[in-house]
Amino acid sequence: MSLFKAAKNTSFNPQEINILNAGTRIQGDLNSEGDLRVDGAVQGNIVVKTKLVLGQSSSIKGNITAQNCDISGLVNGNIKVNELLIIKASAQINGDISCSKLIIEAGASFNGNSAMKSMGVSAELFSGSKAQKPLETKAPVLAEPA
Repeated sequence: MSLFKAAKNTSFNPQEINILNAGTRIQGDLNSEGDLRVDGAVQGNIVVKTKLVLGQSSSIKGNITAQNCDISGLVNGNIKVNELLIIKASAQINGDISCSKLIIEAGASFNGNSAMKSMGVSAELFSGSKAQKPLETKAPVLAEPA
Protein backbone atom coordinates (compact mmCIF):
# COMPACT_ATOMS: atom_id res chain seq x y z
CA MET A 1 0.00 0.00 0.00
CA SER A 2 1.36 3.39 -1.02
CA LEU A 3 1.34 6.54 1.09
CA PHE A 4 0.85 8.76 -1.94
CA LYS A 5 -1.55 8.21 -4.80
CA ALA A 6 -0.35 8.81 -8.32
CA ALA A 7 -1.70 12.04 -9.76
CA LYS A 8 -4.38 11.38 -12.35
CA ASN A 9 -4.18 14.76 -14.05
CA THR A 10 -0.57 15.82 -14.61
CA SER A 11 -1.20 18.22 -17.50
CA PHE A 12 -0.42 21.93 -17.21
CA ASN A 13 -3.35 24.17 -16.25
CA PRO A 14 -2.61 27.91 -16.76
CA GLN A 15 -5.58 28.84 -14.53
CA GLU A 16 -3.86 27.46 -11.43
CA ILE A 17 -1.55 29.73 -9.42
CA ASN A 18 1.71 28.46 -7.97
CA ILE A 19 2.26 29.77 -4.42
CA LEU A 20 5.36 29.84 -2.23
CA ASN A 21 4.06 30.79 1.20
CA ALA A 22 5.82 32.85 3.86
CA GLY A 23 8.31 30.71 5.75
CA THR A 24 9.31 28.83 2.58
CA ARG A 25 12.92 29.22 1.48
CA ILE A 26 14.15 28.16 -1.96
CA GLN A 27 17.77 28.10 -3.04
CA GLY A 28 17.97 27.71 -6.81
CA ASP A 29 16.32 29.03 -9.95
CA LEU A 30 12.54 28.95 -10.42
CA ASN A 31 10.81 28.62 -13.80
CA SER A 32 7.03 28.74 -14.20
CA GLU A 33 4.80 28.46 -17.25
CA GLY A 34 1.85 29.90 -15.27
CA ASP A 35 1.26 32.59 -12.66
CA LEU A 36 3.46 32.52 -9.57
CA ARG A 37 3.01 34.18 -6.16
CA VAL A 38 5.95 34.31 -3.77
CA ASP A 39 5.57 35.25 -0.11
CA GLY A 40 8.72 33.41 1.00
CA ALA A 41 12.44 33.77 0.26
CA VAL A 42 14.16 32.80 -2.99
CA GLN A 43 17.89 32.87 -3.58
CA GLY A 44 18.13 32.37 -7.33
CA ASN A 45 16.70 33.66 -10.58
CA ILE A 46 12.95 33.60 -11.27
CA VAL A 47 11.51 33.24 -14.79
CA VAL A 48 7.71 33.40 -15.17
CA LYS A 49 6.01 33.30 -18.57
CA THR A 50 2.87 35.04 -17.28
CA LYS A 51 2.41 37.04 -14.04
CA LEU A 52 4.66 37.12 -10.98
CA VAL A 53 3.39 38.53 -7.68
CA LEU A 54 5.85 39.16 -4.85
CA GLY A 55 4.02 39.66 -1.55
CA GLN A 56 5.12 41.94 1.32
CA SER A 57 6.97 39.14 3.09
CA SER A 58 8.87 38.05 -0.04
CA SER A 59 12.65 38.33 -0.28
CA ILE A 60 14.34 37.67 -3.62
CA LYS A 61 18.09 37.56 -4.18
CA GLY A 62 18.42 37.05 -7.92
CA ASN A 63 17.23 38.32 -11.28
CA ILE A 64 13.57 38.31 -12.32
CA THR A 65 12.07 37.85 -15.79
CA ALA A 66 8.28 37.92 -16.29
CA GLN A 67 5.50 39.01 -18.61
CA ASN A 68 3.83 41.09 -15.85
CA CYS A 69 4.94 41.64 -12.26
CA ASP A 70 3.61 43.16 -9.00
CA ILE A 71 6.23 43.70 -6.29
CA SER A 72 5.47 44.41 -2.63
CA GLY A 73 8.55 42.81 -1.03
CA LEU A 74 12.35 42.97 -1.20
CA VAL A 75 14.30 42.34 -4.44
CA ASN A 76 18.08 42.38 -4.75
CA GLY A 77 18.64 41.81 -8.46
CA ASN A 78 17.69 43.03 -11.91
CA ILE A 79 14.10 42.91 -13.13
CA LYS A 80 13.00 42.46 -16.75
CA VAL A 81 9.25 42.64 -17.43
CA ASN A 82 7.85 42.51 -20.96
CA GLU A 83 4.66 44.41 -20.17
CA LEU A 84 3.52 45.99 -16.87
CA LEU A 85 5.65 46.30 -13.73
CA ILE A 86 3.90 47.58 -10.59
CA ILE A 87 6.09 48.52 -7.63
CA LYS A 88 3.90 48.80 -4.52
CA ALA A 89 4.53 51.22 -1.63
CA SER A 90 6.03 48.48 0.57
CA ALA A 91 8.55 47.34 -2.10
CA GLN A 92 12.31 47.68 -1.79
CA ILE A 93 14.25 47.14 -5.02
CA ASN A 94 18.03 47.20 -5.39
CA GLY A 95 18.82 46.59 -9.05
CA ASP A 96 18.04 47.72 -12.56
CA ILE A 97 14.59 47.42 -14.12
CA SER A 98 13.49 47.11 -17.73
CA CYS A 99 9.81 47.13 -18.74
CA SER A 100 7.24 48.54 -21.16
CA LYS A 101 4.93 50.11 -18.57
CA LEU A 102 5.89 51.11 -15.04
CA ILE A 103 3.88 52.15 -11.99
CA ILE A 104 5.72 53.09 -8.78
CA GLU A 105 3.56 53.83 -5.74
CA ALA A 106 4.58 56.55 -3.29
CA GLY A 107 6.68 55.11 -0.49
CA ALA A 108 8.43 52.45 -2.60
CA SER A 109 12.23 52.25 -2.50
CA PHE A 110 14.01 51.80 -5.84
CA ASN A 111 17.80 52.02 -6.19
CA GLY A 112 18.99 51.33 -9.72
CA ASN A 113 18.51 52.29 -13.34
CA SER A 114 15.33 51.96 -15.34
CA ALA A 115 14.78 51.47 -19.06
CA MET A 116 11.42 51.56 -20.80
CA LYS A 117 10.78 49.85 -24.12
CA SER A 118 8.52 51.51 -26.66
CA MET A 119 5.10 50.00 -27.17
CA GLY A 120 5.17 49.53 -30.93
CA VAL A 121 5.09 53.19 -32.04
CA SER A 122 7.61 53.33 -34.82
CA ALA A 123 9.80 56.35 -35.52
CA GLU A 124 9.07 55.70 -39.24
CA LEU A 125 5.55 57.02 -38.68
CA PHE A 126 6.96 60.44 -37.91
CA SER A 127 10.01 60.53 -40.20
CA GLY A 128 8.16 61.90 -43.26
CA SER A 129 6.09 64.49 -41.46
CA LYS A 130 7.12 68.09 -40.99
CA ALA A 131 7.35 69.41 -37.50
CA GLN A 132 4.50 71.75 -36.81
CA LYS A 133 4.40 74.60 -34.36
CA PRO A 134 2.23 73.58 -31.43
CA LEU A 135 -1.17 75.21 -31.28
CA GLU A 136 -1.32 78.10 -28.91
CA THR A 137 -3.93 77.47 -26.28
CA LYS A 138 -5.07 79.92 -23.67
CA ALA A 139 -7.57 79.52 -20.90
CA PRO A 140 -10.58 81.81 -21.36
CA VAL A 141 -10.42 85.00 -19.35
CA LEU A 142 -13.59 85.64 -17.44
CA ALA A 143 -14.49 89.19 -16.59
CA GLU A 144 -14.42 89.89 -12.88
CA PRO A 145 -17.72 90.97 -11.36
CA ALA A 146 -17.92 94.74 -10.90
